[in-house]
Amino acid sequence: MDYKRSNAPINTVTRDVIKLSEDTGNVYETVCIIAKRANQIAVEMKHDLERKLQEFATMNDNLEEVSENREQIEISRYYEKLPKPVLIATQEYIEGKVMYRNPAKEKAKLDF
Repeated sequence: MDYKRSNAPINTVTRDVIKLSEDTGNVYETVCIIAKRANQIAVEMKHDLERKLQEFATMNDNLEEVSENREQIEISRYYEKLPKPVLIATQEYIEGKVMYRNPAKEKAKLDF
């Protein structure tokens, strides 16, 4: 996933939670959906960062010898400048890109 192409703001934005929860009808359910998606994005970002930094890993077991690589620093700065996962998840939710379902609601509909 290309996080830099996301329309998510870099800084925190105040949002109308009531307006955000119009689809679900429940503020807490909406927050839970966004939080779960944010966790998924955070895991993806972490795996991407680890994969990129693995290229620079050395097999030195010596803890006293720490070397910094300029490319490693640039990669780390790139990830630091990306929007936070919760901002990306919120933007995806607003744009309708997040698919979700509530099994409890589906079961209630089947019971009637």
